[in-house]
Amino acid sequence: MATNPTFQLFSSSQGSGLGLGFLDSPEPALPPPPPPVEVLSSEVSSSVDFEVDKVTIGEITLLKGRVSTKEVFGLPNSDLVPGVYEGGLKLWEGSIDLVKALEKESQTGNLSLSGKRVLELGCGHALPGIYACLKGSDVVHFQDFNGEVLRCLTIPNLNANLSEKSSSVSVGETEVRFFAGDWSEVHQVLPLVNNDGETNKKGGYDVILMAETIYSISAQKSLYQLIKRCLAYPDGAVYMAAKKYYFGVGGGTRQFLSMIEKDGALASTLVSEVTDGSSNVREVWKLSYK
Repeated sequence: MATNPTFQLFSSSQGSGLGLGFLDSPEPALPPPPPPVEVLSSEVSSSVDFEVDKVTIGEITLLKGRVSTKEVFGLPNSDLVPGVYEGGLKLWEGSIDLVKALEKESQTGNLSLSGKRVLELGCGHALPGIYACLKGSDVVHFQDFNGEVLRCLTIPNLNANLSEKSSSVSVGETEVRFFAGDWSEVHQVLPLVNNDGETNKKGGYDVILMAETIYSISAQKSLYQLIKRCLAYPDGAVYMAAKKYYFGVGGGTRQFLSMIEKDGALASTLVSEVTDGSSNVREVWKLSYK
């Protein structure tokens, strides 16, 4: 199949007056999010058992950390608890898909991460951001909803991967920082962001990476606004891995891309599609300024 069609869900004749019913549906009220903070690399947890497994992604081998959801949050092994724990301790399929897509884009000359400023949203294990570090990005910032995920998983997983690769790859020059908070507020602590709420035409991140971040319809507006605050203009790009539909929670690429199309600021291009017959259709999209 062709892997780079430009996405258009609605024809121009339909105009911009269509209601976003799926975005306006009421959802249960959530507890207030924790305040946004920067988490220092020195705050890595030493009280939680951290083990690693190897994960092979094409020709790339990375380390995947394992920690107990019960030990970190006092919760059973649940995928997520909305507004409390957003699934950051689980390695989701989309993270693997995103690393594969980034490697493909790099090999075909469509993407160079060398010297770039990169932000990974909803990072969890942070494999895409770790890949950016190994490819020579100047700046890689990691964001997750929960500070506990950063302290107990993200930071030790990054350290484990970079320690293993340091003998063959120069990674010491990358500025690595970690930020916790809800997408509606985390811009307050991110360093490369336009806090006026408009398109970031000065500075910003050259590449934004995110995997499995659009499952919640209620969070999609905040996520998109954050992207526009953070993405460097005019050449910044977002690489997004997600399922076509998240059954039971209502989100998915179709809802998110329709919102982007109606806003009109970014164009959407399909990079890859995964249809293995054993799970939901998964996709990787590139978003860039028109």
